[in-house]
Amino acid sequence: MSSNTTSSVAQRQQTALRQGADRTNSGETRERRRKRFAGASVNLFYAPVVLILAIFIIYPLISGIGYSLTNWDGYNANKTFIGLANYGQILKDHNFGVILLNTFIYGVGSTVVQQILGLALALLLNTKIHGKTLIRAIIYLPALVAPVVMGIMYYFIFQYQQGALNQILVWLGFPKVAWFNNAHFSVAIIVLVNSIQFVGVSMIIYLSGLQTMDQEVLEAAEVDGAHGWNKFWHVQLPLLAPSFTTSVVLNLIGGLKLYDVIKVLTGGGPGYSTNSLSTYISTVYFDNQAAGYASAIGVVLFIVIAMVTFLVNKGLTKLEWE
Repeated sequence: MSSNTTSSVAQRQQTALRQGADRTNSGETRERRRKRFAGASVNLFYAPVVLILAIFIIYPLISGIGYSLTNWDGYNANKTFIGLANYGQILKDHNFGVILLNTFIYGVGSTVVQQILGLALALLLNTKIHGKTLIRAIIYLPALVAPVVMGIMYYFIFQYQQGALNQILVWLGFPKVAWFNNAHFSVAIIVLVNSIQFVGVSMIIYLSGLQTMDQEVLEAAEVDGAHGWNKFWHVQLPLLAPSFTTSVVLNLIGGLKLYDVIKVLTGGGPGYSTNSLSTYISTVYFDNQAAGYASAIGVVLFIVIAMVTFLVNKGLTKLEWE
């Protein structure tokens, strides 16, 4: 009897252990299924983004690189592989050096002007002045206007015969100036127009940085005797480093790929003297019917923007931590 009881107890214990193991395995299986489902759901949400990137960015980029290795004219289906000949042609193009320099002038010049004016305006609007909401809206308004429209507006300011600026000069007794016949004037005007249009973006970025600063830090600095310029230089400016990085990178990218304003104001002239790489690509493709060569210039522009943006962003980010 005792032996039978012991055997029955042992069997019940084994059954209980097996059931517990089954429940554990079942729980682990459900957990694995839940994790797999969650992973599949995340991938499902990623799929549209990956598809859009593949169609509108990756495929055009790969296609552009492929076209740059051919002599395609952009219209006929016939194209012959010519290797790196188009890139060799870039080195021989006597216009390319000036155009590359212009591209950097538009990028760096616009960025510098926008940082100075944007920060100054942000500091002004961060004070207790009347009507700052209206002022902020007026300054930001040009950023909402199409660059083509902005270019047309300023064309009628600097136009030779009936331009507003020349009319003022004549009224003051000075002769008219052919602003767009001089390459140096034209480049400066393009930088000015681009800067005026997007200075509001820099202003908003800096103003956001100023208004989100830790007030306790500013108050502590004032208690220690930091006021005015001393407070701005040693306290506020270092705290604006992330805003500075964001503004510089955005403005630099926009300036390096500048196109619309140049096309409207000068068309790249006189000659090729005010072209950027973007406008030169358009000229080579549509006017010269050299799509392969235009694609090679486009690849160079992509590399220039990517390298400059990476180096500037890395350098400024490093300064933030220091």
